[in-house]
Amino acid sequence: MRFIGKVVLVTGGGSGIGRAAAQAFAAEGATVVVAGRGAEPLTGTVKLIEHAGGSASHVIADVSTSGGAAAMVEQTVARHGRLDIAFNNAGVFAGGAVTDLDEATWARVMDVNVTGVWLSMKHEIEHMRRSGGGVIVNTASNLGAHKRYSGMAAYIASKAAVSALTKAAALEYIAEGVRINAVSPGPAATAMSMRPGESVEERDERMRSAVPVGRVGRLEEIAAAVLYLASPEAGFTVGTDLVVDGGATL
Repeated sequence: MRFIGKVVLVTGGGSGIGRAAAQAFAAEGATVVVAGRGAEPLTGTVKLIEHAGGSASHVIADVSTSGGAAAMVEQTVARHGRLDIAFNNAGVFAGGAVTDLDEATWARVMDVNVTGVWLSMKHEIEHMRRSGGGVIVNTASNLGAHKRYSGMAAYIASKAAVSALTKAAALEYIAEGVRINAVSPGPAATAMSMRPGESVEERDERMRSAVPVGRVGRLEEIAAAVLYLASPEAGFTVGTDLVVDGGATL
């Protein structure tokens, strides 16, 4: 129960890694606010947490806009009086080689994956600095700063940017008590890891040969890494980009 009395904000909390992390934080005593653009998946996460005896609520927010990111933090603080931990996990994926990408696709990926993380951190940090500190974890990827595949230019560029942005922010604000790190998942059991028309079984079979450990990552495993980075046990861990990918980048 490492997070009793803590208020945790999770962006992209309606599914996948965000939902798993929100549930894990709540299971360890945190009051959780999940944020995203759609009410239905967010309320689904809230119901799962409440059914398990935890405390959660949701905020509708588009983190790719300054107004959306600011309102998300403001609503969280107004509702609970504080913000101790933020997990900036909202992201989108789009395929395409450099010459195949159109400007709209490039802009959408950058707006959500990079600008969304920057704006979320900007407003989270502003509150945390005033309130005595806090912890931020950003979702990067093992694709980007660590590994590349062809046909994923925009996504890889965006996640490499998150890794670099995390390290820059970590250095800038640790002296003010705001500790910032990133987690870089590899292939995990999310919709984002599925190819068009591919079944779960086909995805898992494809990953057995692509990942040294022989399987996709479980959402609980990614969430455990996030909670470690957010926990007091990681108090000396600053600006780290923790790769959790079953050895895929080795």
